[in-house]
Amino acid sequence: MIDHSLLRPDLTAQEIADGLAISRTHRVASACARPSDVERAVAELAGSGVMVSTVIGFPHGSCTTRTKVSEAVEALALGADELDMVIHIGALRSRETSYVAGDIRAVVDAACGRTVKVILENAYLTDEEKVLGCHLAEEAGAQFVKTSTGYAPGGATLEDVALMRATVSPHIGIKAAGGVRTLDVLLAMNRAGATRFGATATVAILDDLRQRHAALVREDAGTS
Repeated sequence: MIDHSLLRPDLTAQEIADGLAISRTHRVASACARPSDVERAVAELAGSGVMVSTVIGFPHGSCTTRTKVSEAVEALALGADELDMVIHIGALRSRETSYVAGDIRAVVDAACGRTVKVILENAYLTDEEKVLGCHLAEEAGAQFVKTSTGYAPGGATLEDVALMRATVSPHIGIKAAGGVRTLDVLLAMNRAGATRFGATATVAILDDLRQRHAALVREDAGTS
C-alpha cells in the first residue's frame, strides 16, 4: 500500500539510488520519483514488480493545463506507471469548477488508462471544498483522490480520509500523504478508508510490521 516518496528537491543521486533500493527490497506499491528521476527509476526497478509513479504540476498545481499534459506525456513515455497530479488549488477555492474538471480530465486523457491520483492539498481547503474537489476528480475520470503533497502546512488527517472516503464512489481509491510516519498512523488511516500511502518512513513502518508479526507468531507458538 506504500508509495515510497523520493520527491524532496535536495535529494542527491546517491539518496535516489538508496531510495530505489529500499523500494525494490521492501516491494512497495511504487517508488514515487521526481520527474527527472523517472527514467532511472524505471531502469533500476525493472523486473521487481514495483511500479514507478511521479508527480504532475507539483507541488503547487498552478501551472497551465497544457504544461500538466506535457509533463504527463513525457513521464509516461519514460515509463512511469502512475501519475499524482496537483489540482489547481486556487481555481477550486474560486469555484471555477469547469476549469478544475477540465484540468484533471486533460491529464486523465493523456494517461490513456494509467492510474491518476488527484492531490487536493486539503490543508488549504474547507470541508466543502474538499468534497467539491473529490466530486470533480471522480467525474473527470481519476482513479484516486489524495490528501496532500507533503509540502503544505499540514498533511493527511483521519478526518479528511474519512470525509473523502464518504464522498467518492467505492471504486475510487484514497491516498493519504504527509505525516504518515508510523505503522499505527498508517493502520488507522487504512481503517478510515485509505488504501495507498505516500511515505518516506517506509523502512521504519515495515520493520515495525515485521516485528509485530514475529511477536504474534511467537505468541501463537507458545500457546499451541
